[in-house]
Amino acid sequence: MKINKKIIKELTDYLDEFNLTELEYSDNETSVKVTKAIKSNLLEKNNNQKNLSNNEEKAVEKNEGKKIKSPIIGTAYLAPEPGGKKFVDVGKKIKKGDTVMIIEAMKTMNHVPSPFDGIVKEINVEDGQPVEFGQTIILLD
Repeated sequence: MKINKKIIKELTDYLDEFNLTELEYSDNETSVKVTKAIKSNLLEKNNNQKNLSNNEEKAVEKNEGKKIKSPIIGTAYLAPEPGGKKFVDVGKKIKKGDTVMIIEAMKTMNHVPSPFDGIVKEINVEDGQPVEFGQTIILLD
């Protein structure tokens, strides 16, 4: 069997272009699966967080405030359109139900409402950044 390097190259390019970690292609004769490892500051941050003692974790949680977490896996967008006005900024007062960002999943734009009233203390994601389910995306005072 001859390996078609062109297909592998295209699949590898798609991994980078669409921010994927795994992609599979098959036809009548061939099946190809490409994967890539993810190196992330978030992974390092999570490992550092796990190393905190229970007392330190409780102290950190008290100081952080109210957490708005991602309800789905997808790509976070801070504005309704590229170059548009952001839904929230640090220091802005928001009410329960206000849209704080959009998360795109499978070509569907999902508005993320705030479950709390509060003032935006920190925005933990950048525009266009992939987010995981349950990841803290915004902190409120």
